Amino acid sequence: MFTGLSAFPLTPLNSSGIDESAFETLVSRLVSARVDSICALGSTGSYAYLDRAERARTVELAVATAGGLPVFAGVGALRTRDVLHHVEDAQNLGVSAVLLAPMSYQPLTDGEVFGLFEEVTANLSVPLVVYDNPTTTRVVFSDELHAQIASLPGVASVKIPPVSADPQEAHSRVATLRSKLPAHISLGISGDMVAAEGLIAGCDAWYSAIAGVLPEPCVAITRAAQSGEADLARELSSRMKPLFDLIARFGSYRVASAVAEELQLVSTGNLPAPIRPLSTTARANVLIALQQLQQLK
Repeated sequence: MFTGLSAFPLTPLNSSGIDESAFETLVSRLVSARVDSICALGSTGSYAYLDRAERARTVELAVATAGGLPVFAGVGALRTRDVLHHVEDAQNLGVSAVLLAPMSYQPLTDGEVFGLFEEVTANLSVPLVVYDNPTTTRVVFSDELHAQIASLPGVASVKIPPVSADPQEAHSRVATLRSKLPAHISLGISGDMVAAEGLIAGCDAWYSAIAGVLPEPCVAITRAAQSGEADLARELSSRMKPLFDLIARFGSYRVASAVAEELQLVSTGNLPAPIRPLSTTARANVLIALQQLQQLK
C-alpha cells in the first residue's frame, strides 16, 4: 500500500465551500490513471485551511470515489486535540491510512514532535505516514527523530523531503536513512522534480502533488523506475521540467491549481483566501509548459 505513486489531489473550493463535483472529477481521473493510492488533504489538498466538517466531507468523497484504491487522509493540525478529532473522523470514514505533518506556530522541540506521534499512534487503528515537510511546517526532522518515531506501533511509511538531483548523493541519502529505520518502513519521496531520482535511489513510493492533476505522466515515470528502467524514468521526468521549474519558483500548491484550471477541471477562485492564484504572466508560463508536455507525449 505504501509503494508506487500516491497522488495528492487538490480540494477545490467555491463560494459555498468545497466544490464537491470538481473534487470527485479529480479523484476519478486518478482512478482511471491507475495510481497506486490517493492522499486526500495533503498540503496540495488545503488541509490546514479547512475546518473539521470540511475535512471529513472531503475524506468521505475521496473514499466513495476511489473505486477501492487505498485512500490516505491528512490529519495535521496545530493542537493534538484537533489532530485526534481528524484521526477519529478519517478512521470512521474508512481510510486506509493517515498522513501526519507536525504543524507548528510555536517552534516544536523533538520531544514535542515525538509526543505528538506517540499520542496519535496510540489512538490509531490504521497505519500512519510520517509527513516530513520542513518547507511548509518549519519542523526539521533529524534521522534520529525519524528512527524514534518509526519505532512507534502503526507507523508504516516516511515521506521525506526532496533528495539531491545527483544520483550518487541521492542514493547515499536514501541508504543512510533506511539504515536507521525498521525494515518494514516504506520510504516515500516528495519534491516532484527529483522524484524519479528518489525512486531510482531506492525510495518505495512517490508522494506527488502534481500527480493529483496530471496523473498519467507521473504513473509513467513511476512504472519506469519500478521496472529498473532508470534512463527512461529520467527522460520522462525531464519532459516535465518546464512545469517542475514553475513549481520550484511558485510552489506546487498554486501551480497545481493553475494546471487544474487550464485543464478545466476546476473553476477560478478554487484556493482559500488569503492564498492567491498565480499572476497572469506565471499562468501563461503554466499554459506553455502544459502545451510542451502534450507535444512530448
